[in-house]
Amino acid sequence: MKFGIIGLGRFGYQLAVSLAEQGCEVLAVDRSEKTIHSIRDHVTQAVCIDITDEQSLIEIGIGAVDTVVVATGESFAQSVLITTLLKKHLKIPNVIARTSNQTYETILKLVGADKVLVLERDMGVKFAYQLSLPMANLVPITNNFALAYIKAPKSFVGQTVSKIDCVRRYHISCIAVQKGTNVIPLGQNYVVLENDVLVFAGDKKYLASLMHV
Repeated sequence: MKFGIIGLGRFGYQLAVSLAEQGCEVLAVDRSEKTIHSIRDHVTQAVCIDITDEQSLIEIGIGAVDTVVVATGESFAQSVLITTLLKKHLKIPNVIARTSNQTYETILKLVGADKVLVLERDMGVKFAYQLSLPMANLVPITNNFALAYIKAPKSFVGQTVSKIDCVRRYHISCIAVQKGTNVIPLGQNYVVLENDVLVFAGDKKYLASLMHV
């Protein structure tokens, strides 16, 4: 998958490097030559241009990118301009914009952003999940719904997924098991082992009930 990161402040720089480390193709874009020089060896391509200039964005091949993250945090007006160019003019399939508050989030969505990251809010939600489910590795999907990686409760060990019947008893689904770096979908006849890390999906309030099973 190809990603474009426009704006290489602390957030954009780290995001670009992390995506590249995970094997993604990354086009990093910034107007600072110094920043571009420092990231050049860590990403697929790093380009110094005027990030608000439509023709410059076209010339560097931004149109061939699947997802572009507008990570410019200093100027909201700049974020709006770039997001508009990417969605309305260049027809980028997926544009994600970063901003600092929910009012700006609304405006960015109006000009076409497919998703808006309000970092302080989103991190707060994630931290709340971690505090309320301290034994679980949470992946929030919405404000209420999440995936949880939880070591198999003792009462589950030796039983099949069908017999445990998580949907009826706990109002959540047991959908997979983590084996090393692999996540394997579960059938109803799978027998839970002692050290299994199970993947559950459901409402946060019901996932929390697994802490007491």
